[in-house]
Amino acid sequence: MPYVTKHGLVSALALSFWILSGCVSDFDQHGALQTDTRSVELDNSEFVTVELRMGAGELSVRGGSPKLMDGEFSFRRLAMRPQIHYDASDFRGRLRVEEPSGVHTGNTRYRWELRLNDDKPLDLDVDFGAGEGRLDLGSLNLRNVEIRMGVGELRVDLRGTPKKDYTVNLRGGVGEATIYLPDGVGVVAEAQGGIGGITARGLEKRGGEYVNEAYGRAKTTVRLDIRGGIGAINLIGS
Repeated sequence: MPYVTKHGLVSALALSFWILSGCVSDFDQHGALQTDTRSVELDNSEFVTVELRMGAGELSVRGGSPKLMDGEFSFRRLAMRPQIHYDASDFRGRLRVEEPSGVHTGNTRYRWELRLNDDKPLDLDVDFGAGEGRLDLGSLNLRNVEIRMGVGELRVDLRGTPKKDYTVNLRGGVGEATIYLPDGVGVVAEAQGGIGGITARGLEKRGGEYVNEAYGRAKTTVRLDIRGGIGAINLIGS
């Protein structure tokens, strides 16, 4: 039996998952690359739940928008244009950005670049099937973050100065997830990895948790609950 490295095993399993999920069923790359710019205005909601649903592609999220959301979307077929819904009732808003149902992006270019408002309190819920994700969330006013990753590479940057506690729940699939942790606040992470394991830089392990030096002393705490699948989980503190 030939020797298979850990990296080779992860790559092979990722490819198998990609094929079985139907993400390579559409090889149509014809047509010029289109760019669609969309935005959602701020309202008086006390907080907003932001739901992002991408099947496969490149996902970029960061702060800095004067509105609730500014988005730039790149695709080659009009059928791939994402659907955006926003509604508000009482004190709560709900923003949903999703890939159209039944559309397989295949190996064609598909990219979302989203900017969210830094001041509005947010619950962020990300369902990312396959590809590459870059979530630069450190400037946002976060309450809770939920991330589900399928196949690919994910980077979550939490470096910033949060004014209040928040939680991050990450469920990994096949690939590598790297999380950059904020400085000057308490950090406690409960992390379980599958094949590939966990590395934690700038943290110490206490029992079944990883904590930084500020944990238990700082006024603000970021709590992480991470469950990996196949691939590496990297926690990077200061």
